[in-house]
Amino acid sequence: MFELRKLPFDANHNAVVSAKTCEYHYGKHHATYVANLNNLIKDTKFANASFYEILRNSEGGLYNNVAQVYNHDFYWDCIAKKSEMSSELKAAIEANFANFKEEFLKAATTLFGSGWAWLVFDPSSKKLEIVQTSNAKTPVSDGKVPLLVVDVWEHAYYIDNFNARPKYLETFYENINWEFVSQAYEWAQKEGLGSVEFYTKELHK
Repeated sequence: MFELRKLPFDANHNAVVSAKTCEYHYGKHHATYVANLNNLIKDTKFANASFYEILRNSEGGLYNNVAQVYNHDFYWDCIAKKSEMSSELKAAIEANFANFKEEFLKAATTLFGSGWAWLVFDPSSKKLEIVQTSNAKTPVSDGKVPLLVVDVWEHAYYIDNFNARPKYLETFYENINWEFVSQAYEWAQKEGLGSVEFYTKELHK
């Protein structure tokens, strides 16, 4: 049985999301995905599989739920605290993007409907990319390693910002946990998708 991870921050003192948003977004949406995941793997070939195995090999409703658990797990770490990026990550971002903030926020702002905007590492090209995914999809399914993500489902920001997605995104960007993103980049270069497997094992043993 998989469990809902603990938030990596105090819900009453987070610069991006309020305690009320956490009550619903984490306590209801995220928790429901975990519950659905557990129900959907009962009496199937995935009953004793690792979280990562399910994430990489499932489809349909099961994929939607396991991916949403992963996506939310990762999102909470990206906003756990405001911190600085490593010099290595800064150099890589400057080498790959003309204006990273502008490009990332544009991807997040223009994504139609519900979904996610990501900074990823492509193990094949060794380059950084900004990608959009709709609904539950995660870049892991395309063989890419997530480094940073912002949730642009409406339930991520509606309580605090109503329909003002750009306002939410500016707040998000100003409070990114770059220390976490930098560590994800370091491990992505060393282990590729293996770093995703390690991350999920740490949260879902």
